[in-house]
Parts: sequence; C-alpha cells; structure tokens
Amino acid sequence: MSTEPETTEDAEPGTPGAESTPAGGPGTGGGEADAGRAPDTEGGDAGTGQTADTESGDAGTGQAADAESAEAGTGQTASAEGAQAGTREAGAAEGGDAGTPQVSEAEAELRAQQVERERIEQRKAEKKTPIASGTKLSGTAADLLAAVRAVESGEKPAATVFEEPRPAPRRATPEPERRPQPVAPAPVSAPAGPAPEAVQAVRQVLGEGGAPEVLAPQAAAVLGEGADEQLRADPWQLLRIAGVRPEQADGFARALLGAECGPDDERRGRAVTGWLLEQAALAGHTVLEMPALLAALAQRGVPEPDSAVQDAIAEGEALVFQDALEGEAGAPVPAEEEGAEEDEERPVRVLVGLERYALAEESLADGLARLVNSAPKQDGSAEEWERAAAAAQGSAAELIRAVAGQGLVLHTGGEASLAEPAALLTAARSLGLRAWAATHGPIGRNRFAALLRRSGQAADALGQAGEAPADSPVATVSGLLAGLEGPGRDTDGALDLDLLVVLDAPQLDVETAALLTESLPDGARLVLAGDPAVLWSAGPGRVFADLLAARICPQVASRRPDPGPLGELVSGIGIGELNQVEAPGKEVVIVPVRDAGEAVHRTVQLVVDSVPRAIGVPAEETQVITPGHGGAVGTRALNAALKERLNPGPGRFGGFDPGDRIVHSPAPGRALPGRVVTADAEGLHLSCEGETVVVPRERVEQSVRHGWALTAHQAVGSRWPAVVVVLPGDAAQALSRPWVYTAFGRADRHLSVVHGVEQALPRAVAEVAAKPRTTRLQVLLAPQISGT
Repeated sequence: MSTEPETTEDAEPGTPGAESTPAGGPGTGGGEADAGRAPDTEGGDAGTGQTADTESGDAGTGQAADAESAEAGTGQTASAEGAQAGTREAGAAEGGDAGTPQVSEAEAELRAQQVERERIEQRKAEKKTPIASGTKLSGTAADLLAAVRAVESGEKPAATVFEEPRPAPRRATPEPERRPQPVAPAPVSAPAGPAPEAVQAVRQVLGEGGAPEVLAPQAAAVLGEGADEQLRADPWQLLRIAGVRPEQADGFARALLGAECGPDDERRGRAVTGWLLEQAALAGHTVLEMPALLAALAQRGVPEPDSAVQDAIAEGEALVFQDALEGEAGAPVPAEEEGAEEDEERPVRVLVGLERYALAEESLADGLARLVNSAPKQDGSAEEWERAAAAAQGSAAELIRAVAGQGLVLHTGGEASLAEPAALLTAARSLGLRAWAATHGPIGRNRFAALLRRSGQAADALGQAGEAPADSPVATVSGLLAGLEGPGRDTDGALDLDLLVVLDAPQLDVETAALLTESLPDGARLVLAGDPAVLWSAGPGRVFADLLAARICPQVASRRPDPGPLGELVSGIGIGELNQVEAPGKEVVIVPVRDAGEAVHRTVQLVVDSVPRAIGVPAEETQVITPGHGGAVGTRALNAALKERLNPGPGRFGGFDPGDRIVHSPAPGRALPGRVVTADAEGLHLSCEGETVVVPRERVEQSVRHGWALTAHQAVGSRWPAVVVVLPGDAAQALSRPWVYTAFGRADRHLSVVHGVEQALPRAVAEVAAKPRTTRLQVLLAPQISGT
C-alpha cells in the first residue's frame, strides 16, 4: 500500500487542508465519545473519519459534522478533532501495598504506557545521533464553550494528552537465562491535579479573553505549571484544549493582545502547525509531507507557512525528516547499493511530525529489527518442532515451522484461520514455551480461549457468561501492557514469556506496537496475526500493513476459508466483489428501505421479533452496526428506539437503567460491550464480558453509551451470532470496502442488511479502498534489516 499522504482536497475537516467548520456551531450534530475517542464519523480507513453522520469509508472526505471517525474511539471530529482532552484523573498507584486504593483498568493502562514511554525516551537519549528537531455567553466565547462542552460530554471527539513523566532508567539488558519468577510491575504515581490557585489564575485569564471560565481546570491540567502566564504570553496555546479550533483561539488572542494580534504572529504559526499535526495523527498519519502541511497552513490563514514550520521545528514542537523516495518495488532503496554521487542526487521527501509519534515509530522499528536480526531462544529441538508441525495440517504446519526459527512472523487470514494460531499456541506450550495470545478486546479474548479449550489447550471449561478460564493463556493487549492480565513481568521488566501471538494485529497503532516490542525479552518470538482487509487502527500508523509491505520476515497466509454463505459473501467483499450468495438457512437477508424512519422501524423489528423467531438468536445476542453516531439512523437514534422496546426506563443513572446494553470506552481506541448492573455513589457499575467495571459518575457521560447499536470501528475484533447492518440513504459517502468487510464480517450465523443506499454499496466495495496513511516504518526498518 502507498505510504503517500492524503491530498489536501481529501483531508477531513480539522486535518491539514480541510475546510473549517466551527466547532459546536449551529447545526452540528456532535457525537458521543467513541471508545475513548468519540468522533462522529467512522472512517473506513481507521482514524481518518469524515464528519458526516456516517463513518467514512474513504476516510477524511470532509462531509458535514457528526459521524464517527476512524477507529472506535480515537477522538477526531469536524469541530473538535485533534483536541487533546481526556487526561485521566489521578488515582491510586498501580499495584500498591495493602490499603492502597484500587486503580481502574484505564488508569493502570495509562500508567503502564507512561513507564514504557519513559523507556522509549531514555533509549532515544542514549542514541549517538539524535533525531533532528527542529454561562450566559455570546459570540466567540459561546462558540468556544459549546465546542469544549461538546468534547467533554462526548458529543465531539477528544484526544488524550499524556503529561511527560520524569525519565526513568531503562531496564538493563536481560541476562541469557531469565529469572523464573515473575514479579509485579512497580507502582507508578499518578500525576496530581492542578492546584486550586492555579485553576483560579487560569480562570481569570480566560475571563479577560472572553473564553468560558469553565475551561480553567482543563487548561491548567494541559498546560501545567504557570498555565496562566503561558496563556498571557501565547494565547494560541488555547489550541491545546479539546474542542478549540484556530478561529476560536484567534478570537481569544485578539481579546488579550489587542492591536498586537495578527495573522502573521509567529506564535500563531507555531500553534497552528502543531494543531494540524495533531489532526493528521488523528487521521492516522504519523508524519505529513511538507507540501501538504504548508498548503494546510496557508488555508488556515498563515501568511508565511514555511517560516511557521521552521519556527515549530526550532522550538522542538515538531521534527523534520528526509526520507529517500521509494524504489520501483515500493521499498526504500538501501544506501549501500548506490555510489556516493548517486546518493547525493537521490530525491528525498521532507516529512514533518510530532515527537511523540516519531519516537514511537523509531522505537517500534528498533524493536522489530531486534526480533528479526536475533535468533530466538532455543526452546525445544529442531526435531521436536518438526514433529509438532507434522502433527498439524496445511498452513498451520507452515506457521509452526516459521516460528521455530524466526523471532518475527506475520500470519494473515479470516475468522476460520484462528485455528492456526491456536495450533501454534498448543504446540509451543507442549514444548515448554511460555506462550501467550493477546487480542484487541475481551470478546475476542473469550472466543479464542473457547477455541483453545475445544482444541484441548485450556484445562478448565469456560466459566459463566462466556468468561475465559482463569488459567487460559489469552489476554487483551491493553490488559497485558497494564499488568492486569497475562504472565506479568520478570525482574528485568520484560513480559515473562517466550512466545506472544497478537491477534487482531491490524488494530495496533505505532504507540501500542512500540510498547509491545519494548516489553518483549531478548530471545522471545512474536507472531502478528490478523485479517488485513478489516478497518485499520484507531491511532496513528498502519503497522500490520507496513510490515506486510516491507517483507522483512516470514509471512504465512492461511488457506483456510471462512465457511458457509457468510464466509463466501465476506471473502468476495475482500477482493472487491459483492456477490449474491445462496443462503438456504437464511444466513443472509436483505431488507430494502426507502427512508430513515422505515430503516429504524425495520431494524427494531428485526432485533426484537424477526431474528429471534426465524433464526433462533435472541435479541441480547444480536448486534446492530451502523455507519455513524448522529443522524436519523445513527447509533443514538437506534439505541433510543431499541431501549424503548427492550429495556424501557427513565434513565435515572445518567441516562442509563439496570439491564441496559452499553459500550464502555475506558481509553482511546477501545470499546468494551457490556450491561449496566446498578449505580451508587461510587459510580455506574457495569458487567463487561464477565468483568466488573465501576465508572465514576463524572466519567459516565464521556465514556459510556448505549450499545444495542455500534459502529463498525467499535465492533472490530468482536463477533456475534447475529448482526443487523443498517445502511441508511445518507450513509453512501461513508462506505468503503474495509468498512463493509468489517461490518458484514462481525456475523457468525446470520446477517441482515437494512439496505437504503442502492448502488452505493456495490460501488463502495468495488472502488473505495482504504485511505492511505503517511508513515515511516518501512523506511526506518530498511537499513536495520539484513538483506533488505
């Protein structure tokens, strides 16, 4: 796939080159928080959403507001995308002593990520060659308040801001023989909230600039010490607050600076440059090409875009890179193949990105190169591995043989191909390896644990509610990194395992993937497995696609097709063909509709009556998937209609009642389906796939929404016995092949399609592929891998 960036014409609102749509302005729909991200367009190219009331198949084509963006929950919006809100509240230290308050899963995950980022930053500091751096309100205040409230309430997207922790010493290089006993990760202190006096000082500055004073706590938290003075010195720092757009920051600056304020102010240029790079990251890019960034700056009214970028680089707010253009085969040309003169004349592309993602992508490349270039630990003899492979069949045997001698292996295939990683895990554990699998979400984890049980791997039967056995070697990626699931870490801080199989690999963004590779001990093996045709990750990067294109390690393509009419239908979509399939058991049913009202009516009828009666799947096991949150047939409208039929109630707990089906977003990019159990002073009590979750009252509006209807990005990584996909007439612009493939592929036994887009559906499947993302992973890997 091309790594060229999106053109500015195709960029989504809020991303470089897009037209401006005032946040929170009249007529904007606004979406709720989607898996911690909360945009209202979901992009077929994960993370690159449109702003229509539909998910964007051709991510980032700039439709009107209120459609869920890219991956379930990454936080981009027509009016507030790129904003950096959602910083987590301070909690108790993870893994503390007796009497220490229990931390939430989200807090534990964020703290684990902080520790890993410290290691990444320390690692980069040790490099010899550092990266080149380079309340009644009206008017603007009312618009600004509306924009930020939209983000805080979940109606508009928000990106998470992580405060920079103090650098911690990088863990020592593991000894050849690792210590056998795992130890719990060291507690990480949560950052303290802003002091009341600091908040009051910021409130005063905001009032002077005509901005809503309710922004003070968030501004003080984001800007840190001396936030009030920072805002006085540089009012455009307001752009770092979720929901604030350049035109609103301009109004604030004019009120504070008066005649000194102008579009040519270098402070404005730097701030808008950083803001645009944040939008690009929310759209899935880890970097932007310089021409695209300069064009976007010009469109935002920056008179000297080149100077603005150079100022941002000089101040360390952005990094610049020069990468050689790709060769004919699509891979960077190694320097050693060229002479000195040719090397001097070789054309390059100039890229600009934020340090956060640059460090993560470089760390990921280093970690992957370490796996590829080093021999895996000799667990089991060659004869034993060959016997295990011989006992398997087809591509499962190929996978076992590849893993026997390689530190990094890629595996591709659909749902049926999961039997092959299961066979690998079984074989590896029989050879004495500490082998674990990690999935994107808990539904996928429990399904894979059930698959292992059926194949004889797990010792115990599944528990209640489909819960995975306690000793099942399957975790979620987030739980593994946070230390809440999995084998724990050894005394060197590495995961205490020999083999890690990551399922749903297309959902890995560069930061998560970097955390995983940094956490692997020397000599470990890593298998990345997944279906490359599904929607991409919520966060920036396209790790799995880049690795497939780079061809730096063995790739095993499963030859195991998904069975039945559903498998035939989805497989055809994967190659751009929407075929009619024979469905004698009503596995696939098309329900044509003429308008939005009929679409909602038929959807409720299918879930409540038709599917349970004709297919035998109860309503609680049927999932509705629709392109966006807003609009007449978005998740909000459908969830309201389904709640009225399936669990009517007054919504006395922040809009929820016991028994309500929900989706909880504890962190960006994650969506946990579950049900409401009760509520009390502690918060909203949920049951998510057998796990008890308590969401504090102040977080309910941002992180919990009804879940009878989801978007495709929220549903990725999960499957249900029956799925109803709703395609209203206004969803045509949001459809893409990856979106349709992902939505249709969530069904196990039955798929109903409420069809109102006519020929837009086959056209999207045939013509609208995933939107390209600009990344550097292939370029970074090439000089580190021998033979490339």
